[in-house]
Amino acid sequence: METAVKEPSMFDLPEWTGVYPPQEKPPALKPRLVGIRFQPVGKIYHYNAEGFDDLKVGDWVIVDTARGKQMGQVATLKPPKDKGGPYKPIERRATGRDMVMRHYYESKELEAMIACRAESAALNLPIKIVRAEYSFDGQTLTFLYSSDQEERVEVGALREAMSRLYRAPIETRQISPREVAKILGGMGACGIEERCCSRFLTEFSPISIKHAKEQNLSLNPHDITGMCGRLRCCLIYEYEQYVEARRHLPKLKSMIGTPLGPGKVVEILHLRDSVRVKIGEGPEAREVEFHREQLIPLEEWQRLQEKALSGTCDRHEHGACDCGRGKQSEGGKVPPAERAELPPTAKAFIEANEARQEAESVRPARPKKKRKQRGERRPTDVGRHQARPSGAGGEEESRQKRRPLLRRKPDK
Repeated sequence: METAVKEPSMFDLPEWTGVYPPQEKPPALKPRLVGIRFQPVGKIYHYNAEGFDDLKVGDWVIVDTARGKQMGQVATLKPPKDKGGPYKPIERRATGRDMVMRHYYESKELEAMIACRAESAALNLPIKIVRAEYSFDGQTLTFLYSSDQEERVEVGALREAMSRLYRAPIETRQISPREVAKILGGMGACGIEERCCSRFLTEFSPISIKHAKEQNLSLNPHDITGMCGRLRCCLIYEYEQYVEARRHLPKLKSMIGTPLGPGKVVEILHLRDSVRVKIGEGPEAREVEFHREQLIPLEEWQRLQEKALSGTCDRHEHGACDCGRGKQSEGGKVPPAERAELPPTAKAFIEANEARQEAESVRPARPKKKRKQRGERRPTDVGRHQARPSGAGGEEESRQKRRPLLRRKPDK
């Protein structure tokens, strides 16, 4: 039987009762952030894109930077990993006139770089002019240079000479050898047609000799040095994978269990997540490669067995065990029920370890050597060591010999 739905009357309305439903606040909108790049393969800087909802990757915009207004290209629409801030807003989209001015001043950068190199050579400055950069509107001219000297080179005279020549504000900025190699481009040391820094690297990671040692690479400077004279950037590409593999793979020259029996690790293949194990001794020895999942850590099994033989457990390390984990069978051996659950290689290792312990218990103890008393000398030592003088006179004479000589003060 269907029940009739009661319609709300006028007395149930909020205007009559005075009880209004709580108003839901609209969720706070997070600012939309976009990544902008000012060079073809340069660092990405994030800006606030509120009011520019139709921006897409590849669009050109005008933003405010530390070096004035610059034109940049949208490289990504994803927010940054580190939530920093505040972020500067995007001023406007780039117009056709802005694009024409940018191409015009880019065509004059080569002429400015040649003129700056000539002025630097005339001033005998120990620097190398790498690049000249105009702002998109031509208001500022920046010269990038590098120097082999550790001390800072004074380039004030060069700025004044170039300012008189171009009638514009001149800026100079020193860059590192890696940035020089990125700007110049060219073939890499490994033979690749274009260097990694010029192709896709937006930032340079700190690299040390530890990265080469962790990957068992040759420490010859010719093999691990790039065209910039610094350690190669590719040393960090597989570094984390080597570290992760080293945590799970056995150590070199350690004993390990395999499906073919126990063996010795002779090589670690980090990228394959496997090791090469030497099985057997003598002419019948052979080296076989095994994956990490096929290995049995015999050393860990040995430590677990020694802990089991000690009669203690994890829960009752400092007291009597009442949970049965520390109780063993007669003779202090692993119970057959627990041994049946172990892999065959672990069983063989435990049996060999028990046999060794039994052999050591049956072996008679070695007699302790009689300690030689102080003062006794063998007949063969008489000729090599002279007997010290005995008696009061002898002791006084030896004490005088050991006493340090005192310098006599000169008479005035």
